Amino acid sequence: MSEAKKRTRTLTGRVVSNKMDKSITVLVERRVKHPVYGKYMTKSSKVHAHDEKNECNVGDVVSLSESKPISKTKAWQLVSILENALVV
Repeated sequence: MSEAKKRTRTLTGRVVSNKMDKSITVLVERRVKHPVYGKYMTKSSKVHAHDEKNECNVGDVVSLSESKPISKTKAWQLVSILENALVV
C-alpha cells in the first residue's frame, strides 16, 4: 500500500509585526456565519511564522504553511509574499 501524501495547511494573512529576528506576526482573518442569526462575522487570529531571510515588512500579504514547531510559539513558515505593502 502506498502512503497517502499528507496535505499541509496553508494560511493567508497580513503582516502586523516584523520586529523579531527571523520571525513575523501575521493576522489571519476569516468570515464565518453566525449559527443562529445568519450574519457573517469576521474572526481573526494572530500566528507567529518563521521568516528566514527577514524579507517581510508590515502590511505585506503573505502565504504561510504549517511546519513542525520551531519555537514555543512558532509552528508556521513563510511560503511567499503575495502582495507588497505600499511604502510611503
